[in-house]
Amino acid sequence: MSRKAPKYVVSSVAALGGLLFGYDIGIMSSILQMELFIEYFDSPGPLATGVIVSSLTIGCFIGSLLSAPLADRFSRKRTIMLGALVCTIGSAIQFGSINRAMLIAGRFVNGLAVGFLSSVVPMYQSETAPPENRGRMVSLQQWAITWGIFLAFGIDYGCSFIKGPKQFRLPLGLQIVPSIILLFTMVLMPFSPRWLVAHNYISDARRVLGRLRTYGHASAPEVQEELRLIHETIVHERETMHSSYWDLLKYPNRRRTFLGCGMQFMQQFTGINTLMLYAPTIFRDIGLNSIQSIALCQAINGLVNVISTIPAILWIDRWGRRPTLLVGTICIILFYLVLSLLMRSYSTLDSKSGVDTSESDANGRAVGIASISMVYLVVASFAFSWGPCGWLIPSEIFPNQLRAKAISITTSTNWIANFVVTLLSPVLLHAGGWKLIMAFSLVMAVNLTVIFLFLPETKGMSLEDMDIVFMGSIWAFKCPFRKAKSLPCLSSDSAVNTLVQDEVLNSAPPSTI
Repeated sequence: MSRKAPKYVVSSVAALGGLLFGYDIGIMSSILQMELFIEYFDSPGPLATGVIVSSLTIGCFIGSLLSAPLADRFSRKRTIMLGALVCTIGSAIQFGSINRAMLIAGRFVNGLAVGFLSSVVPMYQSETAPPENRGRMVSLQQWAITWGIFLAFGIDYGCSFIKGPKQFRLPLGLQIVPSIILLFTMVLMPFSPRWLVAHNYISDARRVLGRLRTYGHASAPEVQEELRLIHETIVHERETMHSSYWDLLKYPNRRRTFLGCGMQFMQQFTGINTLMLYAPTIFRDIGLNSIQSIALCQAINGLVNVISTIPAILWIDRWGRRPTLLVGTICIILFYLVLSLLMRSYSTLDSKSGVDTSESDANGRAVGIASISMVYLVVASFAFSWGPCGWLIPSEIFPNQLRAKAISITTSTNWIANFVVTLLSPVLLHAGGWKLIMAFSLVMAVNLTVIFLFLPETKGMSLEDMDIVFMGSIWAFKCPFRKAKSLPCLSSDSAVNTLVQDEVLNSAPPSTI
């Protein structure tokens, strides 16, 4: 087995949390269009539909806030396991729903689980990954999200041929399977080495780093050096900063907090969840009628999302975060503008359909195909840029002492924005879909400006070196990348002595891989 294999195994298993996240996002999109679902749950209107969909995000918001104390006290690993267990319970409630209230309750419980997982999984991946591959490891989370969405779309398509309540119950219940797999496979994964060091389990941290970096050689020089740097940084942070939420708003953390929350907020206002959740509504508005054709187009949408994330996994650590986001944002702006104009054009053709039916149908079909293509291009542009970077950047920029709290706040920002978007999107689409798409293109222009001005480059930097990145000017375009040289910390001799003392005094739960 390659020496690189352990880090990929650990990140991939944790990324199953992203698959659950994506499945929950995607599963309702086609279900909402199923006639049996609409009939069973008393024909929910646009507002009721928004409540059903956004009830998940309310749970996600609460779950993300609860994740910080759980992850700091009980470990990142155990919090991921808790998320998997809660997801199993929520999925069972949805599967057995007999009315709208029970369905909303089940989605809320699933939201708590997704809140845990969306906060802790990228944190866990970031803390176990080496600096040169951290972008790739955390991007596996986003790739798993896209697979979850694709599987949800595909299962919805397959179940659309079923007659009876199983048509919508089966997709809701099948998410129990990956949650159980995640629960039991995480038992075999190691604790985060940084969490172990923070709790003075030094020997276990060395053992975990050995398995992740040198395939079991805990005495290797690179393992000793990384352990020393982690320990020095954590000791320095304890001496110079508190570990409270208020410290996130104080210098030097304030800039990182605004940037992390801004990244999550802006990710949601790319409009991606509107396209993922309500693309069937858009497809219906541009001429698709049968549930099978809508579900098939949605499944293709999910496949585009999966495939387009692969370049980020392979090359984001080579491209860098800034260029990836800037190129992706420009593409999204252009494709949104074209999509909004096409949707407006189709609505004009539809209103004139009685004048010349054959010509109108031909033009409408062409506009419909072009519109669907634009949806796919927006999704592809998001998948290689904002998809992975929206989770990667907040997971890597904060100091260890505040990382769990900071990521819980940034992730809760994501879910607040998600709630607003998913609640209002069906109403706005019903009122005038092309205007909403045009608004998203304008928001993306603002996002482009923020990224260019304020987002520094972090590729290749260790988590312990992020202080160096954020010491300079807030104008990131003046110095987009700065190589870290050193950090204020304990001397090497002091660190070694402390490590020896801690190894004698402390032990940790078994860490395996």
